[in-house]
Amino acid sequence: MQFHLNGYEPGDPEVADPAEKVAAPAGLADLPEEVDVLIVGCGPAGLTLAAQLAAFPDIKTCIVEQKSGRLLRGQADGIACRTVEMFNAFGFADRVLKESYWVNEVAFWRPDEVKRDHITRSGRIVDTEEGLSEFPHVILNQARVHDFFLDRMRKAPALIEPVYSHRLLDIVTDPDGRDDSAARPVTVRFERLDPEHEGRIATVRARYVVGCDGARSAVRRSIGRTLEGEAANHAWGVMDVLPVTDFPDIRLKAVIQSAGHGSIVLIPREGGYLVRIYVEMDKLAENERVRDRDITVEDLIAATRRVLAPYAFEVKEVAWWSIYEIGQRLCDKFDDVPEQAAGERLPRVFIAGDACHTHSPKAGQGMNVSMQDAFNLGWKLAAVLRQRGDPQLLHTYSAERQSIARELIDFDREWSTMLMSRAATELDPAEVQSYFVRHGRYTAGTATRYAPSLLTAEPTHQPLAEGFLIGTRFHSAPVIRLADAKPMHLGHAVEADGRWRLFAFADGADPAAPESRLRALCEFLASADDSPVRRHTPAGEDVDAVLDVRAILQQGHRDLALERMPPFLLPRKGRFGLCDYEKIFCPDLGAGKDIFTMRGIDRSRGCLVVVRPDQYIAHVLPLDGHADLAAFFGRFMLPVGRS
Repeated sequence: MQFHLNGYEPGDPEVADPAEKVAAPAGLADLPEEVDVLIVGCGPAGLTLAAQLAAFPDIKTCIVEQKSGRLLRGQADGIACRTVEMFNAFGFADRVLKESYWVNEVAFWRPDEVKRDHITRSGRIVDTEEGLSEFPHVILNQARVHDFFLDRMRKAPALIEPVYSHRLLDIVTDPDGRDDSAARPVTVRFERLDPEHEGRIATVRARYVVGCDGARSAVRRSIGRTLEGEAANHAWGVMDVLPVTDFPDIRLKAVIQSAGHGSIVLIPREGGYLVRIYVEMDKLAENERVRDRDITVEDLIAATRRVLAPYAFEVKEVAWWSIYEIGQRLCDKFDDVPEQAAGERLPRVFIAGDACHTHSPKAGQGMNVSMQDAFNLGWKLAAVLRQRGDPQLLHTYSAERQSIARELIDFDREWSTMLMSRAATELDPAEVQSYFVRHGRYTAGTATRYAPSLLTAEPTHQPLAEGFLIGTRFHSAPVIRLADAKPMHLGHAVEADGRWRLFAFADGADPAAPESRLRALCEFLASADDSPVRRHTPAGEDVDAVLDVRAILQQGHRDLALERMPPFLLPRKGRFGLCDYEKIFCPDLGAGKDIFTMRGIDRSRGCLVVVRPDQYIAHVLPLDGHADLAAFFGRFMLPVGRS
């Protein structure tokens, strides 16, 4: 898909008229007096959280932004494979894949051994290892990602539109407020910035507040948290340009190291013509800041030309540019509860994204990790507010995401150091390429692994499913849906709707036979007193409203009779009691992609893989581990009556 040929234009590339590309901003609204969740900031984290909570009409959510309207020219653009998996759960991965640049390969350039002031290609590798994800690593303007989330929010059961032109003044949490989900102990004041109401103060009382308001977060300051870390005293420039050049890898992601003029990370952008360039600038003196230097976009272009020599590089248009200083900073905790008080009170105010961790943009992780922060938090807030989950769930957000952010900081520090100018003379460029390969799973976003906790079980039964590691994201694989023979990915059955998934991989027996462990599991879930489905599903709701059970059988789809399957896997749902035929899957044997082999499933015993609403694996159990399954959910879910 090509666009930006005659100049950079923000907005929907499928709309031909430039005047119509950018939708008019929504009308300003008065803030509600009371909400369940108040989100401050309309960046990637804030919109991810709002889009997730928009699935619940019984939760009143408000998202507030200081700017006067939606983002048109975003700064972030890298979208990791894992993030596209998340976008698929939100229903817009296909739109992202259609518009974006796909990062298929990476080229590495080094100083020429003969002409040291010239560069030469030293290597070229695939960007992401084969089979790591069904989705690619892609590049797309952050503003378009925002557009897709906004569209999701408008179409969701709880229609949510951001409220713009409101600046946060202060947050006060009542120390004597009731520590339960029904209380609204957080009072937030905003100042209106729109000309018609400038200076007017609005007050909102909330059950929970989430600060997604960036590195200068007012929410973070309000709870006494600080970003701790240090700068590397090194300036880099970044620019999105429409160039004319004879550099041969201008449409490949490239890491370019020169002998004496610094380094470049080159990222082709969507549309076929636009290119992002991160270019190394000057070393800063002790206590000197980037703002103290009078660096212009012409300086960035000149530096790029020096690094790319002997290739010509002419810029026809600059869509956006900036100067930044490399630095890594992190908060010690991502909520308002002091560590020593964690056992005495529950969090009411949270921070996510750049509000609690910042780093250089070259690792391409900032937007991705920020959205994963929000995806982690959203379903937990929903579970507590809907009285499905124990409020202690909320403590797990900071514990899980702070450790992941620390890993990001460490990775970014190493990667940024390797790209500085001295690396071209002190470090073999082959080591840079090797480092990139070794850390490919991290840059793809698939290396996250949550430690054992309230929500993540010990790997006692991990050998039953060696390819589904507890604590990692659920790694999808091809299957065939039994009822209609549709080839699909099993992970695409997971939506961002707050539900848990139980993937039951059948044992070797005929699933219709009495000795089948799968059939016994279905009977337990359907009728036993301690069944987590019965214990945690509210009366009157569909059987899969809380726990969505899916079965994967070992036989080919033509070798099974749908009518002989356990009735629990063909549930009656909705007001008419219609049958859900989309619960049973088989291996894609015709394509040679047997999910049991691909993911190391024990064929004789089968297993049960428990997947959290944010797509991470919480537990692996034997199919007959009924008591352990009930005990696991009993740790953090509330009994809500029989379905």
